[in-house]
Amino acid sequence: MDSRYLPALFEKKIYQFWEKNGLFKAKIPKDKKKETFCIILPPPNANADLHLGHAMYVYEDIMIRYQKLRQKEVLWLPGADHAGFETQYVFEKELQKKGQTRFDFDRNTLYQKIWDFVISNKSKMENQLRQLGFSLDWEKERFTLDPDIIKIVYQTFKKLFDKKLVYRAKRLVNYCPYCGTSFSDLEVIYKERKDPLYYIKYPLKNSQSITVATTRPETMFGDTALAVNPKDKRYKSLIGQIAVIPLTNNKIPIISDQAVDLEFGSGAVKVTPAHDFTDFEIASRHHLPIKQAINFDGRLNELAGKYQGFFISQARKLIIEDLKKENLIEKINENYSHRVATCYKCGRLIEPLPKEQWFIKIKPLANKAKKLVENGKIKIYPRRFKKNLIDWLDNFHDWNISRQVVWGIRIPAYRCKKFSTGSNIDSYFSSDPNSMPEGSRRNPWFVSVERPAHCQICGGNDFIQDEDTFDTWFSSAQWPFATLLTIDGKKNFYNYFYPTSVMETGYDILPWWVARMIMIGYFATDKVPFYHVFLHGLVRDKSGKKMSKSKGNVINPITMVDKYGADALRAALIFGVKEGNDVVVSEEKIIGMRNFTNKIWNIGRFIWINSKSTKNKNSSLTNGLLEKMAKEFKEEKKRYLKLMENYQFSRAFGLIYDFLWHRLADFYLEKLKAKVNNGNIKVLKELEKVYFGNLIMVHPFMPFVTEAIWQSFFGENQTILNQQL
Repeated sequence: MDSRYLPALFEKKIYQFWEKNGLFKAKIPKDKKKETFCIILPPPNANADLHLGHAMYVYEDIMIRYQKLRQKEVLWLPGADHAGFETQYVFEKELQKKGQTRFDFDRNTLYQKIWDFVISNKSKMENQLRQLGFSLDWEKERFTLDPDIIKIVYQTFKKLFDKKLVYRAKRLVNYCPYCGTSFSDLEVIYKERKDPLYYIKYPLKNSQSITVATTRPETMFGDTALAVNPKDKRYKSLIGQIAVIPLTNNKIPIISDQAVDLEFGSGAVKVTPAHDFTDFEIASRHHLPIKQAINFDGRLNELAGKYQGFFISQARKLIIEDLKKENLIEKINENYSHRVATCYKCGRLIEPLPKEQWFIKIKPLANKAKKLVENGKIKIYPRRFKKNLIDWLDNFHDWNISRQVVWGIRIPAYRCKKFSTGSNIDSYFSSDPNSMPEGSRRNPWFVSVERPAHCQICGGNDFIQDEDTFDTWFSSAQWPFATLLTIDGKKNFYNYFYPTSVMETGYDILPWWVARMIMIGYFATDKVPFYHVFLHGLVRDKSGKKMSKSKGNVINPITMVDKYGADALRAALIFGVKEGNDVVVSEEKIIGMRNFTNKIWNIGRFIWINSKSTKNKNSSLTNGLLEKMAKEFKEEKKRYLKLMENYQFSRAFGLIYDFLWHRLADFYLEKLKAKVNNGNIKVLKELEKVYFGNLIMVHPFMPFVTEAIWQSFFGENQTILNQQL
């Protein structure tokens, strides 16, 4: 063994050894009863390099290597996510550098350009996973845009459609005019901020007026009523009267509705169903018309008259100036605090806008998923997240899965032109897809897994495919079963490894992904997608702040690997971290784990040197100390196995850390060093037994240094991965 352990000299060579010898390759054994352990890698986005959050896959590698040492048949299946909207957003930034936009290309050209961009980045990301030592079965790698994966996504969508669990309706959606797409509720970030609250006078007959408070005067051109609370005595006499929208001659009724907050503003509110979710519900109850005054590009349309074509912020300024001239502003509260919806990606304001989209009817799926969690069919670690998951399943809204981006899996839904012509399809609004009277119009949409040769509604050829793509979370919700179903085309791996053993991911995507995998997975397969869910925390800097490029506190995982070795980084992400808590990482902590790597090496080197020069002496004077060491090691291993089985990985690693450094190195080696140096074979063999036992236990956490040491003792064709815990 070399006098020093230099990771750069060993890590690449060792990983190539693992791959060359097929040590990560899963197979279906002749004995089908052999216990399995399977994890499907949460697929990283294929559009960029790895960040430190991806290094948290170390938890999965720990589980996989541990279970392999427990002699199970293991599979850790890698993959990559096309990340529809996310990737198109990143690619558009690349286009901006060249002075281009997505609108400069037709659909197919833009798709191909993004494809080329993704494929070039995908291979870089995969090599970075190798650098971190992850024991992935690369031969079975999947991509969310693989044709066979897409086919399964289509089959699931059709099954939902046939079971009437997916429907198309024109409803308000969360829309970002800047990004050009709608989002589900989970992708909206609500922020507290201060804006002017305008008190605007709506004229009534006899020179009277009613004052309405709003932060969004530009939406008034889409007003279809004013509303007051039926309990509000101030306005009881006005219910049923007609008001005039300021700056227009448009007349609207004054109605009463329980949803109106008596304490907000003047107690009277404008009802703008096309631009506010609460107003949309009021309009549904009172059968009010829906008038869209803001287009999807964020500009006011023809309903706004002379303000048509202006962006919202520009129009608002002009409208307020004109309202003041007409003496229609009663007052302005300049610092009104309220929560606003923002796009999780660009940070700009979300516009509620009416749009036909595909929605999944969530309640039936969520109720079944909830039972699986409640009855323990799926166990959650740490256990405190079980309640969080159940709360999400109780409160999900129907899921909007349509996205207005080119990059992704195009929705396999087709519209019959014959039966949609003249049906005024765009006027149909419903918060309940079953509320439309039977036979009021024929549904012009059909779903087909294969590209249809003929329209399945009229039998003709005049039909078009939906332009939208699926929300990426819809395809990734199918990842556990879609990957396994497509490995060999015969369901062999699916039948053997599904349901999978563990889904490990960050607690922050519990509702986004974990809940949806349970709902969709159980619907599609009648089986749970995984038996256990293990959640890790977010990675933060040494001050506890979330890492971001703008703050300048980002730690590049590959830079740390190059400086200190993969083992040091991996250990720093685990050491001293309570499961499910956020992970505080600093370069100093990584250096500390590099020092532990060196300690493991130095213990091994001491034993290795003496194993080459022993004189085979024995002494009874050390029997008591050796028995004590053996007993302590036995207790350590027992505790280690219990902790690992209970998903308490940090405590298991801390146990080995303390034993190797403080008991074996600082105590037993110091007491026994002289005996070993004098050639006492019995002492040496007992030290070897305890040291090798700890080497195997620490291997899942620090695979490179342990493999390097093992091969130093037993030859380059030997691997620690074939040992048994």
